[in-house]
Amino acid sequence: MPTPKDATEATCRAHAHVRASLPADTGADFENSRRGFIDTIPDAKSLNEAGFPVWDMGQFAFEVEGSEAPDTVNPSLWRQAQLNSIHGLFKVTDGIYQVRNFDLSNITFIEGEKGIIVIDPLISSETARSSLDLYRKHRGERPVTAVIYTHSHVDHYGGVKGVLTDDDLARGDVRIIAPEGFLEHAVSENVLAGNAMGRRATYMYGALLPRGPKGHVDAGLGKTVSLGQVSLVPPNEIIKRTGEKLVVDGVEIVFQMTPDTEAPAEMNFYFPGMKALCMAENCSCHLHNIYTPRGAQVRDAKSWSYYINEAIELFGGDTDVLFASHHWPRWGRGDVITYLEKQRDLYKYIHDQTLRLANHGLTPLEIAEEIALPPTLASEWYTRDYYGTLSHNAKAVYQRYLGWFDGNPAHLRPLPPVEAAKRYVEFMGGADALLGKARASYDKGDYRWVAEVVNHLVFADPANAEARHLQADALEQLGYQAESGPWRGFYLTAAMELRNPRPPSPTPRPGASGQVRALPAEQLLDSLSVRLNGPTAGAKRYTFNVSFTDTGETYLLSLENAVLHHARGKKSAKPDASLTITKPAFAELVLHEKKLDALIAAKLASVDGDAAALVDFVELLDIFDFWFEIVMP
Repeated sequence: MPTPKDATEATCRAHAHVRASLPADTGADFENSRRGFIDTIPDAKSLNEAGFPVWDMGQFAFEVEGSEAPDTVNPSLWRQAQLNSIHGLFKVTDGIYQVRNFDLSNITFIEGEKGIIVIDPLISSETARSSLDLYRKHRGERPVTAVIYTHSHVDHYGGVKGVLTDDDLARGDVRIIAPEGFLEHAVSENVLAGNAMGRRATYMYGALLPRGPKGHVDAGLGKTVSLGQVSLVPPNEIIKRTGEKLVVDGVEIVFQMTPDTEAPAEMNFYFPGMKALCMAENCSCHLHNIYTPRGAQVRDAKSWSYYINEAIELFGGDTDVLFASHHWPRWGRGDVITYLEKQRDLYKYIHDQTLRLANHGLTPLEIAEEIALPPTLASEWYTRDYYGTLSHNAKAVYQRYLGWFDGNPAHLRPLPPVEAAKRYVEFMGGADALLGKARASYDKGDYRWVAEVVNHLVFADPANAEARHLQADALEQLGYQAESGPWRGFYLTAAMELRNPRPPSPTPRPGASGQVRALPAEQLLDSLSVRLNGPTAGAKRYTFNVSFTDTGETYLLSLENAVLHHARGKKSAKPDASLTITKPAFAELVLHEKKLDALIAAKLASVDGDAAALVDFVELLDIFDFWFEIVMP
C-alpha cells in the first residue's frame, strides 16, 4: 500500500517563509491553556461499551510541547496542535470549571445551589461522561440540574446522554436551554444534509488519517472529532431575545441572541455573579469559518462582527474572565476587551474588503488571492488561519451577497466534471502529454497547478494510477504546507484515497443514524422529504394517516407531484392506509432496518388499509451511501 512521502524542498522553503512571518511568541497562550489545571486521566481516553476508544489523546504524543515542527507540518499549525494537546479539568474562576480536549469542543460546568449546569456536552456520550466523572472526582457528586446548548452544531449537544441518565430524563425536571431555532437548524445541518456533511467532515477533521507528522496533527478548532454515540435531547426552554434573564439553579444568567453568526442559532451569555462571559463559538483562538469546508449555510460576517461588538457594550465593562466552547479562556478586563475588539474587526475586515474588491469587479478567486489582514490584526495568534482561512472566507462573503456565479457567462453552465475532464485531456494532447507537463510543474514546486490540471485526468480516467498518484503527491505537499487544520485534512485525506481507492459497493453503506432516532416526530417526518426519490415516485399518489402511540401525535402524510408533505393533527377520511406505530419503530421502518410485517408481528405497529401501499412508499426512500467519492468521480 502506498505510504506518505517526505516534504519536498519547495515545501521546506514555504515553511521557512511562514516562520519568518509569525507573531512573537510570549508564551502567554501556553500559560493560559494550563492556568487552573486540576487533573486529567491518562491520554484523556474514553471507551465505548465494547471497550474501544472513541477518544485517545495518546495518539498525539508525538506533539511534544516546545519541539520544532517537522518538515511535513506547517510550523504555525504545529504550535496550535501543541496548545490543543493540553487536556484535563481546569478551574476558570470560582464556580466555573471546564474539561478541555476530551473532544473537539469544551464542556463547561457551572456550580449552582443544588447541582451543576452543563454547557455544551461535546459530540459523544462517552467523552461527555468521562468529563463529568473527572469533574465529580474533584468537586463531588453534584447532580445535573440544567444543560445549556450554546448553538446548533453537533459538537455542542451530541454527548448530552453522557451527562443525563434515563432517570434524569424520566423525572422531567432538568432544564434544557437553547437559542430560538436550535432544533430546526440542528436537524437541517446534521440530518437533512447530514450524509454529505458527514462524509466531507471525514476529510475536514482528518478522521481517517493516521496520527503523525505525515498525517493528522490537529483540526485547528481542537484535535479532531470523537467517534462515539451521538445523542440529542430536545430543549424544553427557548431563549428568544437579548437581555432575557434566567435564574438557573440559583445562578443568574443574562443571554445575548447572536443568530447568523458562527451558527444560524447561537447565543452568548453572561454570569453577573461571577463576572464571567461565555462567548459560545463566536470567539475562539483563531480565524473561524464564514463558510465551513464540510458544507453548511454561509455565515453572516457582518452580523458576526456586530454581535461581538454588542457583547462588548453589554458585558465587556463588567467581565473579568471570558471563556468559550473551544480553546482556553482569557482573564483580565483589558485583555478580554482587546481580544473581543480584534475578533470583531477580523470578521468585519473580511466582510468589508471582500465587498470593496467585488465592487471593483474582482471575482471570488481574484479576491481570495489579493486580500490580506492589516498589520494590527495579523500580529495576533488568535486571528490566524488555523480553521477558517482568509481565502475561503472571502469567497464566502462574495457568495452570500452575489452567489456562486461570478458574472462571466462562460461559467454560467459549464460542463459537469467528468465530461469537461475528458475534453481537457484531449486538448492537452492526451494522458501521457498531460502527465509529462504536470511532472515538470511538480518538480518546480507548482503544486496548486499540478493538483488542478491532473484532476482532469483523474476524472477522465480514474483507473489511471499514474495520474492518481501524481495528484496525490501534489495534494500531499499542499497539505504539509497548510496552516489550516481543515485544509490539511482535505489535502491529505484526498491523497490517501487517491493512492488507496475504496472498492465500490453494490449497496449503499449508510452512516450513523443515532440523531435520526432522537428526532421529534415533526423533524423525523421532515427528514423523509429529502430521501424521497422523485424520479421513481413519478406520478404516484399516496395518503397515509400516521399515529404515534408513544407520543400521542397524529400526522397526515401525503405524496403527490413527487413531493412529500406532512401535516400535524390532520387526518384523511379516505387514506390509502392508517399506520399506528411507536416513533422508534417508525424510525426503524423508514431507515430500512425493519420490515413492516416484522414490526406488526412484534406488535409495534398495526395497519388499517392497504399495507402494500405503505411498503411501496417506504421503498421510495433512498438510503444514502456515506462513502460516496469526493476526489474521484
